[in-house]
Amino acid sequence: MVPELASRAHQSNIVPVVDQALREAAINISDVDAIAFTRGPGLIGSLMVGVSFAKSAAAALNKPLIEVNHMQAHVLANFLSLEGQEGKTPSFPFLCLTVSGGHTQIVRVTSPQQMEIIGQTLDDAAGEAFDKIAKVFELPYPGGPLIDRYAQSGNPKAFNFPVANLPGLNYSFSGLKTSVLYFLKKQLAQNPAFIAENRDDLCASVQYTIVKTLILKLKKAALETGISNIAIAGGVSANSGLRKAVTEEAVKNNWQVHIPPLSLCTDNGGMICLAAYFKYLAADFSTLDVAPSARFGF
Repeated sequence: MVPELASRAHQSNIVPVVDQALREAAINISDVDAIAFTRGPGLIGSLMVGVSFAKSAAAALNKPLIEVNHMQAHVLANFLSLEGQEGKTPSFPFLCLTVSGGHTQIVRVTSPQQMEIIGQTLDDAAGEAFDKIAKVFELPYPGGPLIDRYAQSGNPKAFNFPVANLPGLNYSFSGLKTSVLYFLKKQLAQNPAFIAENRDDLCASVQYTIVKTLILKLKKAALETGISNIAIAGGVSANSGLRKAVTEEAVKNNWQVHIPPLSLCTDNGGMICLAAYFKYLAADFSTLDVAPSARFGF
C-alpha cells in the first residue's frame, strides 16, 4: 500500500461514497444526528482526508462531531450483525483478540468505552507477518487471504517454525519472518522450485504457527483474568485457521466465543458508526480543533 496513493483515493472517493450511502439510506444529510469519523490509528494522509471532511460537515450542519478509535471500533464489531443473521452479543467483561495488518492486541473490554490493552505485539503485527511472508512465497498483496486459501490443502506440520513465547501477554512475529526467510534461502539453494512444489504445505505451516502463537497468549489472558467471554476482531479474524482454533479452544475451556461475520472483520463503516453511537449516547463529542493521529491510542 502506498500512503500517498491511498490518501488521494480517499480524497477522490469520499464525496461519492457519502452521497451513495445517503441515497441508499433514503435520507438527507441534514437528517443525521451526528458526524462520526476515524481519528486514528492509520495512515496519516488518509486520516486527514476523513477528519477534514467530517469537521467541515459538522460545522456546516451544526451537528455534534464524534471521533472514533479505529481499533476500538473493530472490537465493537462483535455487537453488529447482518440482516437475518442476528445472534448473541458479548457480555461484559470480555477479552477481545484484535488482529489486523497493523495491530495485534488482547483487549479487556469492560464497557463500550472502557477498554484496556493487556497484551500486544512488540514488533510486527500478525497480519503484517502474513503479508510479508506471502511476498516471500511469491504471492501478491494482500497475501494473508491467499495463505489461508493455500493452507486448506496443506499439511500444517510439514515444516516446523518457531512459536515466540514472550513474558506476559505480549507477542512478537519478527522472528518468524526471519526463520521463514532463512529456511527458504537454504531450501532454494538446493531446489529452485521448492516454493512452487511446496506452497500448500508452506502456507499451512506458517498459518499454523501464527495461529498457535495467537492462541497461546489468548489462553493465558483468559486464565489470568478469569474471563471466559472471548471475542476476536480485525482483518485477520477472517482467517479460517484462527476462527477454527478459537472455536475449538472454546469447547476445551468452556469459553463463550463471539466471532463477527466475515464482512464485518475487515474495515467497514458499520463498526465506526456503532462505536460513535455509544459515544453519542454518552454525549462524548469532539471539538473542531481535533486532529488526526496515526498512532491514536486507547
